[in-house]
Amino acid sequence: MEPAAAESTALLLRDGVIMLGAAMLFVMLFRRLGLGAVLGYLVAGVVVGPHGIGLITAPEEMLHVADLGIVLLLFLVGLELNPSRLLRLRHDIFGLGLLQVTLSGLAIAALVHFAAGFSLAASVAIGLPLALSSTAQVLPSLRSSGDIHTPAGERAFSVLLFQDLSIVPLITIIAAMSRGPIDPAAPPGWQLAVYTVGAIFGLVLVGHFLINPLFRLVGRISERELFVVAGLFVVLASAAVMEALHLSTALGAYVAGVMLADSPYRHELEADIDPFRSILLGLFFIAIGMMLDLGAIGDNPAFVIGMAAALIAVKAAVLFALAKAFRMETRRALKLGLLLSQGGEFAFVLFAAAQRAVLIESEAASLFRAVVTLSMATTPFLMMLNDRIDRLHSRRHAATLEGPEDSPCARAIVVGYGRFGQTVAQMMMAKGVAVTLIDAKPSQIETSGSFGMKVYYGDGTRIDLLRLAGGEEAEAILFCHDGPPIAARKIETILEAFPQAAMFVRAFDRLHLIELSALDLKCTVRELFESAVEMGRQALLAFGFDEEEVDRVEAEYRERDRLRLEGQSRSGDIHALKESMFGPSNPIGERSS
Repeated sequence: MEPAAAESTALLLRDGVIMLGAAMLFVMLFRRLGLGAVLGYLVAGVVVGPHGIGLITAPEEMLHVADLGIVLLLFLVGLELNPSRLLRLRHDIFGLGLLQVTLSGLAIAALVHFAAGFSLAASVAIGLPLALSSTAQVLPSLRSSGDIHTPAGERAFSVLLFQDLSIVPLITIIAAMSRGPIDPAAPPGWQLAVYTVGAIFGLVLVGHFLINPLFRLVGRISERELFVVAGLFVVLASAAVMEALHLSTALGAYVAGVMLADSPYRHELEADIDPFRSILLGLFFIAIGMMLDLGAIGDNPAFVIGMAAALIAVKAAVLFALAKAFRMETRRALKLGLLLSQGGEFAFVLFAAAQRAVLIESEAASLFRAVVTLSMATTPFLMMLNDRIDRLHSRRHAATLEGPEDSPCARAIVVGYGRFGQTVAQMMMAKGVAVTLIDAKPSQIETSGSFGMKVYYGDGTRIDLLRLAGGEEAEAILFCHDGPPIAARKIETILEAFPQAAMFVRAFDRLHLIELSALDLKCTVRELFESAVEMGRQALLAFGFDEEEVDRVEAEYRERDRLRLEGQSRSGDIHALKESMFGPSNPIGERSS
C-alpha cells in the first residue's frame, strides 16, 4: 500500500473509533438523563470536533458519508405511505400538517426578519426549517409511552409525517431562492422541473415492472443477506439517478420508499434498512455537532437562548390554536403543542442547503443550529411540565366526577372498567344483570361515557367506597384491575367486610394466583392464561396436528398446571413440581391405540 493511501486509511480508522466511542459514551449518558439519543450525538460531535477538543478536524468530509443517513430515513418515510394509512389520516396529514408547517414557518420567518434583521430570503430559509419538529426525538417517545395509537398520538404522527414529506419541497424552495453563481453544468430551472417529473414517473414504472419482481425473486431464494443488499441497492440506485440529474437524492430515496409501500416485503425491508439508517443518521448528527461554531455561539448566548425560547413559544402557540380548530380537547391540544415545539433534525439539512445557496452565512447557520439543539434539549422538560399539568387536571377533574354513592342498587360491582372489566361487565349486562361500574382513571371514565357507559369514579378497593356503592347488598364483587396486582391482604379485608358477596379477582400472574390461593374466593383468573392456551392450540393446528390430539395436549397441560399450582401453594416454593412441565426432554407421550 502506498504511504498516502496507508495514512488515509489510518486516519479514517482513527476518526471512526473516536466518533463511535464518543457517540457510545454520550448517547448512553443522555439516554440515562432522559434527553434522547439525538442530543447525545450532537454533544459528542461538539466535544470531539474542531471547536471542541479538536480530535477531528474535517467534519465536512464525514458529512458527505453521513448524508446517506438522511437518504435512508426518507426511504423509510416513503415506506410508511401505504394508501390505506394515507386515506385514513388524510385530513390530519394534509390539513393539520400543511397548516402547521406553513403558519409556523411564516411566523418564525417574520420573527427572524423583524427581530434579528435578516433579509426576507434569509428569514424564509431559516423560518421554514425551524417549523419542522424532531421525528427522531418525538416518535420514540410516543412509542415508548404507548401514545402512538391514541387519537392525540396519531395527530402528532400525522404532523410529523407531513413535515417529513415537506423536506423535498422545502429544499426546492431554498434552491429557487439561491444567490449563488449558476453552475454551468447544471440544467436551467424549467429543465430541472421536467427532469423531476420524468424521474418520478420513471422510478414508479421501474418499481412496478422491475423492483417488485426483483424482490419476489430474492424472496424465493430466502437469503437474508441478499435481501439487505437488494434493499440498499434500490435506495442508492434511486438516489444516484437523482444525483445524475442534478436533483435531490433525498427525493429519489423517498420515491423508492413510496414505490414499495404496498409491497409484501415492506416490513422486511424496514427491518433490514433501519440499522444502517440509525448508524448513518447518528454520524450525521455527530458531523453537525462538529460543525457548530462555539465561538460564534459564545459571542451571542442571549440571542441563542432568546431565539430558542421564541421558537418553542411560537410553535406551541400555533399548534395549540390549530389543534383547537381541529376540535381537539384543550389538554390534548396543549400536549400536542408542547410535544412538537422543538426544532428538528431536518433543520440541519436545510440550513446546509441554505448555506450552499448563499442565503445565510456559516456563522448564522451555527447560531441557528445551536437554537435547534437547545430547543430539542427542552423537550423532555416540557413533557414533564405537561405530565404535571395532566396530574393537576386529573385531580381537579376527579373532584367533579360522580362517585358511586349516587349509583342505583345493583347485583354486581365491577371494579376496574379497562379492557378486562369491559368484557366481564358486558357479558353480565347481556343477561340483564344490574352492574355498578367503578374506575379510578378519569380518562377511562370519559372514554366509557362517550360509548354510553356510566362509570363511577373512585378507588374500588376501599371498603368505605364499596359500602357507598352498595357492597353490603351486592351478590358479587369482581376486581378487574389493569396494571399492578391487588395485595391479598387487601382482598382479605374486603371478604370480611362483605361476606355475602361472591368475590372474583383477576390475578396478575402465577405468583399473584399463588398468593390469592389461601383466600375463600369464588373465582380467580390469570389474565393471560386462556389467551395463551388458545394461541398454543392454534399453533399446534397450524403444524398439522389433528383437533383430537390438540384437545388431548390442552387437557394434559391444564391438569399438570393445576397440580403444579396446588403443589406451589402448599409448599410456597415456585419451583415445586417443575419436573411436570413440558420441555424439550419431556414431551407428551403418544396416544395409546
